[in-house]
Amino acid sequence: MPLATLPIPPAPLTDDALLARFASGDRAALDDLFRRYRSVAYRVAYRLLGREADALDAVQDGFVNALTHLDRFSGRSSFKTWLLRVVCNAALDIGRQRKRNERVPQAPRGFSPDGFGADDLPPADTNLVRADLRRVIDAALARLPDVQRQTFVLHVEGELTYREVADALGISIGTVMSRLFYARQKLKDLLAAYQQP
Repeated sequence: MPLATLPIPPAPLTDDALLARFASGDRAALDDLFRRYRSVAYRVAYRLLGREADALDAVQDGFVNALTHLDRFSGRSSFKTWLLRVVCNAALDIGRQRKRNERVPQAPRGFSPDGFGADDLPPADTNLVRADLRRVIDAALARLPDVQRQTFVLHVEGELTYREVADALGISIGTVMSRLFYARQKLKDLLAAYQQP
């Protein structure tokens, strides 16, 4: 008795195929692309900014900028690389704006339960040690020079290869390697003081 063959599910469409479908009028194709990359985009933005609300704003701004300027995507790099560069730039813009706003004296905020957001609480699904370690890592990342932090985050959180990071930032692979080397050295030094019990 022959075994029944199960239908093989179709392979997911490539980024290029989804972009072609979008170009021919299929708006859902672009939704599929953004759904594919929203998690990695958020991780990159969060590592650059250290605040959930700012990271969400950066992802939204980055996706809007990418949609608005989709004609600028030339295909010299992967769509993921290009999109993460756009999100990364949006995150850096938000970070610069935040620094300018922090220099301006703000009126004190009155006590309100609504005044405490997710940024003020450790993640609900982690224990205190993990939350503490996350804060230490975030603080160490924040102390890296912008170019090292951006390069490190695109490589580690964005899961981009050296070539993809170089393409995203418009630099050579040697520069990527150098920035990553110095970022890792500085992180190692900054995290050396942290010891788990």
